[in-house]
Amino acid sequence: MKRQLWILSALALLSTALCGCDGKPAAEAPPSLPMAAAAPEVPAGVIAAFGDSLTEGLGVDEETAYPALLEAKLRASGLNYTVINAGISGETSSGALSRVRWVLTLKPDIVILETGANDGLRGVDPALTRKNIREIVRILQGEGVVVVLAGMEMFRNLGAEFTGAFREIYPSVAADENVLLIPFFLKGVAGDPRLNLPDGIHPNPEGYRIVAETVYPHVIEAIGRLKTHG
Repeated sequence: MKRQLWILSALALLSTALCGCDGKPAAEAPPSLPMAAAAPEVPAGVIAAFGDSLTEGLGVDEETAYPALLEAKLRASGLNYTVINAGISGETSSGALSRVRWVLTLKPDIVILETGANDGLRGVDPALTRKNIREIVRILQGEGVVVVLAGMEMFRNLGAEFTGAFREIYPSVAADENVLLIPFFLKGVAGDPRLNLPDGIHPNPEGYRIVAETVYPHVIEAIGRLKTHG
């Protein structure tokens, strides 16, 4: 008898635990909501690396060319910019001028303009190269783009007069159009066989690491201009 009373008491306690104090069934706990997905990271802006094979990364994997290395360096510094590789091998400044409107469809905030080396190699009149580069810069600036102009130099065996006129294209346009200038895009790389492909012209992955380091501070300055005029 006592055992039956004990069982009945235990059942009563269990019933009380499963019900509210008013005898109604206890409300179930609301189901847990799924964790919200993290919001995608919004780029701070777009940088277009606009140029020829030196920008495209002829002979190396795209991730080892300077645009990809530059993006990685910017993001490591907390600057969430997307750098688009808009380089095309073999392009002259005339080709770049014909393509500038397409580059604008990328909606760049900054353009790193590297062109003219193929003009020099083909013996194009430096006056034409200067005219083309100036026109490209003006079109980009007319759309509110901050331009970083990459200076180039030409092989000395093309003659002092030609190489001198070619070298002056870049500082002249930069001064006239108030754009940022990288004095020599291939500084520390040109002429060093350890840093170039066997053709002696195009950087290898190690060479591109140096190019990215050369370009980086000028892009930081360009970002500063964006913030000032934005």
